[in-house]
Amino acid sequence: MKTLTNRSAILLIYCNDQKGLVASITEFIAKNNGNILSLDQHVDSEQKIFFMRIEWDLENFIIPPEKIGEFFKVLIADRLKMKWKLYFSDEIPKMALFVSKQGHCLSDIIARYQAGEWNVHIPLVISNHETFADVAEQAGIDFHYTPVTKENKTEQEKKQLLLLKNYDIDFVVLARYMQILSSDFVKTYQNRIINIHHSFLPAFPGAKPYHSAYQRGVKVIGATSHYVTKDLDAGPIIEQDVVRIRHTDSVEDLVRKGRDLEKIVLARAIWFHLQRKILAYANRTVIFN
Repeated sequence: MKTLTNRSAILLIYCNDQKGLVASITEFIAKNNGNILSLDQHVDSEQKIFFMRIEWDLENFIIPPEKIGEFFKVLIADRLKMKWKLYFSDEIPKMALFVSKQGHCLSDIIARYQAGEWNVHIPLVISNHETFADVAEQAGIDFHYTPVTKENKTEQEKKQLLLLKNYDIDFVVLARYMQILSSDFVKTYQNRIINIHHSFLPAFPGAKPYHSAYQRGVKVIGATSHYVTKDLDAGPIIEQDVVRIRHTDSVEDLVRKGRDLEKIVLARAIWFHLQRKILAYANRTVIFN
């Protein structure tokens, strides 16, 4: 896990576009002796919505960190009717992993975690199968088995939500978790549940999408990572990518290439989330530089 030396503050902001937004925000930081480290903004010209991510060094900032949100709300956000969230670079989020019987994404995430690539803590793996109990425990991560059936789904989700609460989890990653989460579950972690799936939907649904794609002779396959909403696989997209397929590739080749891509795309999505570079709005995302 990386050691953070300089503490910075990060604001994610959106509101109706209007004159003076950038000036008001940067002036607030400059007047309080803050040094801006990065600033990225975007205006949706169709909906007239302004988006911004701004980060600044707190070393000489006059306002104490615990008061920044209060000052920004009163002096800037309320007046300009902004929706905003404040984060600090030294905060270490807690991520829970959900998995079923395919372990490629789980293993990749754990490997990156152990290599210190991400400033995150993973205290918990939840699964509806016992397949990867040893994998989690060998990595020093608590494993909880919650088998799910039609009859016990509601009860098991309550147990899962209680686990997330007890472990103080900030966000959830579905590392190939083959269960549909209820609306109540999703609402509890709105824009804080990241999923990964192949990009054949809706063209090649079902349990064997790679077999269907092979039979159709596809030339590219893909993967999509998105935030989970109550509408299945229709949440705000975070990251996507594709890989070329040749006529010589077998079904096994498609599966291998697809799983490799799923790992990469999911890892990118997690990275963007950890860096506070994602702003979700109207079922779309703005991914800041």
